[in-house]
Amino acid sequence: MASLPAPDHAPWLAGLNPPQREAVLTTEGPVLILAGAGTGKTRALTARLAHILFSRLAWPSEILAVTFTNKAAREMRHRMEMLVGDMAEGLPFLGTFHAIAARMLRRHAGLVGLQQNFTILDTDDQQRLMKQVIAEAGLEEKRWPAKQLAGMIDRWKNRGELPADVPPGESMSFGDSPETSGARLYARYQQRLATLNAADFGDLLLHMLTIFDAHPDVLADYRRRFKYILVDEYQDTNIAQYRWLTLLAAERRNIACVGDDDQSIYSWRGAEVANILKFEKDFPGATVIKLEQNYRSTPHILAAANGLIAHNKGRIGKALFTDAGSGPPVKVVGVWDGPEEARLVGDEAERLGREGVSLNDMAILVRAQFQTRAFEDRFVSIGLPYKIVGGFRFYERLEIRDALAYLRIVTSPSDALAFERIVNVPKRGLGDKAMGRLHALARAMDRPLPQAAAALVETDDLTPAARRSLKSLLADLSRWREQADQLPHAELARIILEESGYVAMWQADKSTEADGRVENLIELTRAMEDYPSLTAFLEHVSLVMDNDASDAAEKLTIMTLHAAKGLEFDHVFLVGWEEGVFPSQRAMDEGGTKALEEERRLAYVGITRAKKTATIYHAANRQIYGQWTAAIPSRFISELPPANVDVTSTLSGGPSLWRAALSGSGAGGDPFGDVARGAGRGPGWARAASNGGFQAASRAPVIEARASAVSVGLKGRPDVTVGSKVFHSKFGSGVVTAVEGNKLEIDFEHAGAKRVLDSFVEITGA
Repeated sequence: MASLPAPDHAPWLAGLNPPQREAVLTTEGPVLILAGAGTGKTRALTARLAHILFSRLAWPSEILAVTFTNKAAREMRHRMEMLVGDMAEGLPFLGTFHAIAARMLRRHAGLVGLQQNFTILDTDDQQRLMKQVIAEAGLEEKRWPAKQLAGMIDRWKNRGELPADVPPGESMSFGDSPETSGARLYARYQQRLATLNAADFGDLLLHMLTIFDAHPDVLADYRRRFKYILVDEYQDTNIAQYRWLTLLAAERRNIACVGDDDQSIYSWRGAEVANILKFEKDFPGATVIKLEQNYRSTPHILAAANGLIAHNKGRIGKALFTDAGSGPPVKVVGVWDGPEEARLVGDEAERLGREGVSLNDMAILVRAQFQTRAFEDRFVSIGLPYKIVGGFRFYERLEIRDALAYLRIVTSPSDALAFERIVNVPKRGLGDKAMGRLHALARAMDRPLPQAAAALVETDDLTPAARRSLKSLLADLSRWREQADQLPHAELARIILEESGYVAMWQADKSTEADGRVENLIELTRAMEDYPSLTAFLEHVSLVMDNDASDAAEKLTIMTLHAAKGLEFDHVFLVGWEEGVFPSQRAMDEGGTKALEEERRLAYVGITRAKKTATIYHAANRQIYGQWTAAIPSRFISELPPANVDVTSTLSGGPSLWRAALSGSGAGGDPFGDVARGAGRGPGWARAASNGGFQAASRAPVIEARASAVSVGLKGRPDVTVGSKVFHSKFGSGVVTAVEGNKLEIDFEHAGAKRVLDSFVEITGA
């Protein structure tokens, strides 16, 4: 056998920096590799695997290497093949948590009452089974959705909890009997799975934990087998995964976990950042290696990200740096509203394109999917190719297609496809038999489906309940068509979605995506206000869909911050950095300070996606629930180091005010007066202030002060008084009804009562 290469000349060590080499060569004992964004953690991890194999410290079958995604597993295996050749094929325990746990469970299925050929249910099968459990318990699935129960059970399984382990306070009752508690329904669901010889994804790890607890000999066998354990993205592990790993590593303690506590952004999936934070406590004497040299971004981008994330208390701590040359500072741009934000991003993308930058090297990162609509509409109008990654395009989403179908059938009574889509959405008791009779009559009459429905309700071919339901829908459609000539089309759309029960259907849905669907419906009706008629809007949607279907060679990417993790782009546009949008008000309301820190980690992830330029946008106004409200810039902006930020604004006086805010300068250390205390900032400010987040930050006055980025001065204009007649470029003519500093209450002729800043009005009369 050929002799081993000396460590200094080993090919897997070539090009590694000193911390990466240490991560590879420190093979014995527990090791935590804190790998910042863009620091080459995958390279270090695969080199460590190669070193263990080539040094003959273990056979391939004695190594457990765990990833979170199949894509990451494939990439690691590919890199291993490049380093060690055919030896990579002998790594049977390199894969995702679920894949490896499934392989183990096949071997020991009998210990949890399953056969080796058990079926792994997908999400659809899981929910169908949930519906059966709910029906058997005598509950109404409409009132207690299967998704709600599935979500609860999934959370318990992520924590490694069996039905008997569920805390009483979390086991909500789905009915009037103790037999319908969440824990009892969970137990029935598990019984049904066993009867079917099936397991869901959560069971794969849960069953193995059960086996390890009940059969120490099985656990001891795996502890002897796995001489080395390597874990990627350790910050994303949930409690069940954490227990599984620590049980396996407890004896030899040769576990190396690679992760970044600053990039833990998946708590909604059950991830526990505490797992990585307590690694040294779980494994006393552990070696902690920090990979801090970044090979992706410019010094300004890294310094901005470092300064931001330093405000988190729940972190181990590291600071990214680079040997790369300098680049431009992170740009912060204040704009008037969302549409202007979309225009400026489109203009900048076109400018970069003229300079030879490919659209493939640009990305817009949003906090919530409803934000994509304004950019899609703008890019269609200017002919800028784009793609949505990690989700459906706005007009392709299920709830949007349903809503558009309602609008289409109101404007076009013969639109059979639209009618068929919404006739039983929400559920109206029109099952397959009723729909079969309806289609048969339409064919016999040679008439569109809606006309056949009008004829069918006058017969006895449907059950009384189905006939009443269908007749009610037809009456609703007729009424909405009459209202179409009397109401603004956006208001009509809101009425249709409310009266049809469609919004209520999603509000009652307890799944994780339900709130986002309601937000998207609100955004849809808001978007309609920008078009002169319902017909014009529907035509615009058709153009958007046609653009989506086209296949351009280059496309600008639009995606959520969550979906962007692990990716990189030369030029990144970070949009909607306002309180309530980012950080998300819903997240903070539900999770408090812990959620705020995760939102800040999400901001850190967003900034570190950028290789050459990062531009942050915030708007002074957002239209929320159909109402224009003043928007407070995100607290995260003031947490960026001023030396690494270039502030600009399309708003009068904005840049100079922002530079003062970011530097903390000003008379008396508080140049922003009552605005720094949130006076008159509306419900968004009240929610943010009551959450306590502002007071928790070390530069709270600076954060709060940025609410005034739309004004030059805060004392108010002496020429504007109660009773003054004024003109506003967006809201038109009105009369001042109240004055508070530089903030005005104005009764506009067409827009109603609004709060605006005095620098944006013109005096037209006393």
